[in-house]
Amino acid sequence: MVEISRRGMMLVLSSPSGAGKTSISRRLLAEETGIVMSVSATTRPPRPGEVDGKDYYFYDQETF
Repeated sequence: MVEISRRGMMLVLSSPSGAGKTSISRRLLAEETGIVMSVSATTRPPRPGEVDGKDYYFYDQETF
């Protein structure tokens, strides 16, 4: 068996919109130690409530 702390492990949650990815990821982050979420980058403007560096990294087209 591979020792996870030494090798690491990537978990990808993929599903259509509204299927529960956010709910599952929030629960995993709250209950499991050592799990972190990667932050994607986008050129779209932030939606209400989104935080730069937490939900996405927001860049203009030229910077991206």
